Amino acid sequence: MLRKKIRLGDLLVEGNVITEEQLMDALKQQKSTGQRLGSMLVNLGYVGEEQLLKFLAQQLEIDYIDLPNFKVNEAAVPLLSEIQARRFRTLVIDEKEDSILIAMADPTDLNRYDQIQAILKKPVKASVAKEADIIRNIDLFYRKTNEISSLAEELEGELGTEEFELPTLADTTDSDEAPVAKLLQSVFEEAVQLQASDVHIEPDKDVLRIRLRVDGSLQEQVMKEKRIASALVLRLKLMCGLDISEKRKPQDGRFNVKVRGHNVDVRLSTMPVQYGESVVMRLLDQTSGIIRLDDIGMDPGVLAQFRQLLRSQHGMILVTGPTGSGKTTTLYSALSELNQPEKKIITIEDPVEYYLSRVNQVQVNNKIGLDFAKVLRSVLRQDPDIVLVGEMRDQETAEIGLRAAMTGHLVLSTLHTNDSISSALRLADMGAEPYLVASALRGVIAQRLVKKVCLHCAKDIAADPQEHAWLESIKGVKLADSTFKMGDGCTQCNNTGYRGRIAIQEMLVLDDSMLSALRRHDVDEFNKAAKASPFYSSLLDSVVKLALKGSTSLEEVYRIGETVEETDLLPGGE
Repeated sequence: MLRKKIRLGDLLVEGNVITEEQLMDALKQQKSTGQRLGSMLVNLGYVGEEQLLKFLAQQLEIDYIDLPNFKVNEAAVPLLSEIQARRFRTLVIDEKEDSILIAMADPTDLNRYDQIQAILKKPVKASVAKEADIIRNIDLFYRKTNEISSLAEELEGELGTEEFELPTLADTTDSDEAPVAKLLQSVFEEAVQLQASDVHIEPDKDVLRIRLRVDGSLQEQVMKEKRIASALVLRLKLMCGLDISEKRKPQDGRFNVKVRGHNVDVRLSTMPVQYGESVVMRLLDQTSGIIRLDDIGMDPGVLAQFRQLLRSQHGMILVTGPTGSGKTTTLYSALSELNQPEKKIITIEDPVEYYLSRVNQVQVNNKIGLDFAKVLRSVLRQDPDIVLVGEMRDQETAEIGLRAAMTGHLVLSTLHTNDSISSALRLADMGAEPYLVASALRGVIAQRLVKKVCLHCAKDIAADPQEHAWLESIKGVKLADSTFKMGDGCTQCNNTGYRGRIAIQEMLVLDDSMLSALRRHDVDEFNKAAKASPFYSSLLDSVVKLALKGSTSLEEVYRIGETVEETDLLPGGE
């Protein structure tokens, strides 16, 4: 049936999917762009992509496949190589004894179909799927694990049985064709495909471990070629311009790498360990740009309060949480919204993570005495309207920042605390005068990242009576027969049950009663006033809301409950 000749435009008009005028307009524009007619109709908004593909499938008498909800036969995928799959925009999704099922972006391309048939050497049954879904699945299924293993073996063989000399190996790293360069390229490609935030290279006694942090959890690949670790570390040090002969001290550096169209900024840290040097690389994908505040996932009420604070002409706003909780992302999102021609913005960072046009970004360098406090003093002589201080690390920085917030500057910064209430008190504990804190501090956001349940394998679960009682004690309302979601594990989420992360926040806007308690440094009174505020909502409240919506799991609710020191409230807790 795939051989059936169709005139897509005429059939769409006959089926009242588009009008004759829309078809003529699309054909006219197609001549200048060279796009396929179907793509042109979708881009012009005359027909939806799914509507078009279902219509096409009906005319060709083939199936339309919704790939995100289709159980792909992983064993069949490699029947087409990754290069072939990407070139043909085609994915092998199942194999039977007598045929192979493929998903194509354009099943009307008979030449492409014939080439696939010749490669597979077996009767091929075609189906149609969205091109974006096909590409996304190609990225998921064509993992670099096997390629990394084979390149590791090749590099091990090249090193031979004798110990290699540093100068010799340094010479070989000049070529991008060297096995060590190809191995690192494969590692970076794997990391980008999985949207990993960090890459860990760890030598052990008998093996080398390469671990990728995906959605907050590490995924491990173990290789027996332990001796290649030194070659990888050397290559990475050369890329950063670090001292390749120094193995006894930690070193830090950064470099930029382009991977599959992604411009990735890599921050590297080396550490001498028992069996060599451990390397951790933080990956910052510059291609995606700064996330907008609307896209962070803030609760609408919290977002409205945060935006109101950002409109202040002066004062300090803190974003708090542990390392890796998304504080920098939230601050950059806020800066991108504040970044207007009439505003002078200066940031003090360690390190500068993302480039923002029109913003003056300063890199802290402690080696030459350029610390946060020293830079902040100079920044205040640069006539700024808004100042971002990467972190309040000491009393001097905190006091300068607070005084700046009192003298007509909007100051944004971060602090490592568990919740928003303890942040205000922490500034006073660092040595800042309580009256300064009370005069300058406007609001605090405490933040965490929680894993999102994979939509493709999510299933409903019910909480047991003890869990229900605990959740109701947090929400303060009856939850009746509320159900929750849990991921079963599938190819889309690498069998973890989770895919992606979302931020949860608690917002504390300081009112008169809190400020009065803060001036007296009355901890109990401040806690009582904060929790009595009608605008206050805890991190635990926030994650429970997400769980009730099915965005995250009860497992993540318990994890957040433990991190904010609510273990006594957990089901079965002490």
